[in-house]
Amino acid sequence: MFKDQIFNFFSNYGLNSGLSTLFTSLLIAITILLVVITINYITKKIILSFFKRIAKSTSSKFDDLLIKNKVPILLSFIPSLFFLYIVIPTYVENLVIVIEAITIVLFIITVKSVLGTVKDYFKLSSSLKHIPIDSYIQVVMIFIWFVGIILILSVLTGREIGTFLASLGALSAIIILVFRDTILGFVSSIQITVNDTVRIGDWITMKGSDADGTVIEVNLSTVKVQNFDNTITTIPTYKLVSDSFINWRGMEESKGRRIKRSLLIKPSSVRFLEDKEIVELKKVRLIKDYLTQRSSEIKLYNQKENADKTMLLNGRNLTNFGVFRKYIEEYLKAHPMTNENLTLMCRQLEPTSQGIPIQIYTFSKDKEWTKYEALTSDIFDHLLSSVKYFKLECFELNQSHN
Repeated sequence: MFKDQIFNFFSNYGLNSGLSTLFTSLLIAITILLVVITINYITKKIILSFFKRIAKSTSSKFDDLLIKNKVPILLSFIPSLFFLYIVIPTYVENLVIVIEAITIVLFIITVKSVLGTVKDYFKLSSSLKHIPIDSYIQVVMIFIWFVGIILILSVLTGREIGTFLASLGALSAIIILVFRDTILGFVSSIQITVNDTVRIGDWITMKGSDADGTVIEVNLSTVKVQNFDNTITTIPTYKLVSDSFINWRGMEESKGRRIKRSLLIKPSSVRFLEDKEIVELKKVRLIKDYLTQRSSEIKLYNQKENADKTMLLNGRNLTNFGVFRKYIEEYLKAHPMTNENLTLMCRQLEPTSQGIPIQIYTFSKDKEWTKYEALTSDIFDHLLSSVKYFKLECFELNQSHN
């Protein structure tokens, strides 16, 4: 044997039995290590070159991602382990179980890298990136690690796998308690996917968790939301099933983003319009035709009813508030950035202690947040400036000072 020949070599040079055994073991260990390193180096070069050649010849990103996640490098360890599995028993028989355990760990890590590649591929694909693949990968990895640890313990201790499974059965209650959030998260992930509740890239608002931003990750235990101030909020996955939240996807996929805001008009400024005021308001292009038509209708009605118009309260009349509402509607219809095909109206709400709310309900064509806010501000800037032309006043809270 090679071992005996080395031992005899050292003995012939006058070394005692103990030193000869030590040097023999060291030389064999160094030789095996060098062979393993050489095999691994050559294999890594061959496999990595093979994968790179395939990556260059195909348009798919999957093979590039395999290289990025170091799958070829992990595969290059297989020949080295195979060599150790053959050679080691010749010298140290007990180390075989260690090689077997390392092989199991290598297999698990390789599977993890492959699944990581699948996850990255999903995120690069526009049609697949909304799927919460992280959750399913984590479930698979938990199962693989569970099986892997059982196999490693079985290999190291020499006991049957059934022995460990029986022990785990007795501890099932504790296991369920430890993995409670994981189990809830997995079930929630399935419900979220099946019901299409949340996708990666959705804008969600969850007040109880201070989340208001874009979903960047959905995994087994948590959902990560990047808020608009670039902070990250982490929400337990099961809360997206048990608690309420707002998903703005419907708005983003629709033809407009809703503008729903009110002006508060001072009640004492609301009154009937006199003829000379109507004539003056006819100079406003947007309501000229409306005023002409309505004035004629009201005049005919009052003549028919023989209404005494020496007092405006008699018969029918136009009010500055009603004409202002009509002006707002015409202004919104004429605005190039409002969507006339969706609901568009101006309505009067129930009076409050702070005035009469006149609410604008329309949709912006541009759904991007900053442009939407700019449009809303522009509309209300114009309306606040227009109020005085209708002899109306906005409510202002007067504070008395001592």
